[in-house]
Amino acid sequence: MKTYKIKTVKWHYALVVLLMLGITSCTFEEQVDPNGPSLEGVLTNASVNQLNNMVIGVEATMRNSLGIQTTASGTMARELYLFDADPRNTANILGKNGSTLENGDFYATAPWGGRYRAIKNANILIQSANNTGAVTAEERAGYVGFAKTIIAFELIEVLKSYNQARVDVADDTNLGPVLGFSAAMTEVRAMLNDGLTDLNQAGTEFAFSLAGFAGYDTPSAFAEFNRAVAATAALYDGDKSGALTALNASYFNLSGNITEGPKHVFSQSSGDVTNPVFKGPSTAANPNNGDQIIVHNSWINDAEAGDTRVTTKTAVRPDPSVQDELTGTHETRLYATNVSSIDLLRNEELILVYAEANIGSNNPEAVAALNVIRNAASLVNYTGAMTDADLVTELLNQRRYSLWAENHRMFDLRRYNLSNTLPIDRAGDVIYNEFPIPFAEGN
Repeated sequence: MKTYKIKTVKWHYALVVLLMLGITSCTFEEQVDPNGPSLEGVLTNASVNQLNNMVIGVEATMRNSLGIQTTASGTMARELYLFDADPRNTANILGKNGSTLENGDFYATAPWGGRYRAIKNANILIQSANNTGAVTAEERAGYVGFAKTIIAFELIEVLKSYNQARVDVADDTNLGPVLGFSAAMTEVRAMLNDGLTDLNQAGTEFAFSLAGFAGYDTPSAFAEFNRAVAATAALYDGDKSGALTALNASYFNLSGNITEGPKHVFSQSSGDVTNPVFKGPSTAANPNNGDQIIVHNSWINDAEAGDTRVTTKTAVRPDPSVQDELTGTHETRLYATNVSSIDLLRNEELILVYAEANIGSNNPEAVAALNVIRNAASLVNYTGAMTDADLVTELLNQRRYSLWAENHRMFDLRRYNLSNTLPIDRAGDVIYNEFPIPFAEGN
């Protein structure tokens, strides 16, 4: 049996019959692992150990295709370029000479497939927990509340990139329709509320361990993550009041550590994966010209003087990098090593959610939250106009720098109808602000 360790949790893949495959559609076939029980077996009579291995499978597959989703959306939002051997990263994704996004290309299929693999694993966990007599009612509620929260989180990530999602995928033989953003978000919010109900019935301890949720690994603490996700969902759904209510039950803290929150974790252990967005630093002797995340020059040039997010997240290259008529003077330093964690949803983002939710009803409170973010970046307090429009501009600017290269910018500009404000890198380029649904979905 192959195992690997991340922090204190062993990740066993003999049972995780599940879905480390290159699936790009929501049609899933049963997988049978010769070293472990059949899918039918775990769906009807799973042991606690098998359920716990499924939890591990859910966490593991949440990381699938994270790098592709991040770099592709970041390129489309003119945050960065991915300079490597694949010409599509600087051609199709930037609409070179009017080129279109293809629904069979990696940027369309990989993020969709990766998110839905995690969702499928979570749905199997729900069915298995509900159909076994090996756990107590409280333990069952813990498994189900965890799984529903993760499904909702993954669906939000789908919606941010594709502007639509297939929500009902529990039954492979009877998949639900692909829903538009608003209809899908309604379902996501209901799922989060259902998950919270389960977590509230789950007692004081989970029957399983979690790898990336240190400090959020009990039902009550994980419920704070559920509410953090619910706050973002409410905000994206246009419900600012609902966002503020959910924040109050989350780990949001205006005076707290802005990095607080659950993480994707990585390691170099056998069977595990490393951080897919990390790129090694360049030197004069080794400029890494062949494979590098290059910062869009506008992100450097538009920054306020003294903003430490620029100097901590990026670095000047030994010489400007040039590829496909594109150039950049800086490269990523977003992650220090190839095993650095990636935040799922940290307090910094929640503070920005709080600021946005207050714009239009309590603008001084919105400014107070924005000043927390500004001060953390060594910037002085905001002194601009207090109109709603001016504060939205300031908010989006702070999100631009706080959440750089984290799959937010393309979505932020799309939801505010500002995608047309992005710079055109080359004559003939086109701005796209959502991924196409994969061809295999049949839509």
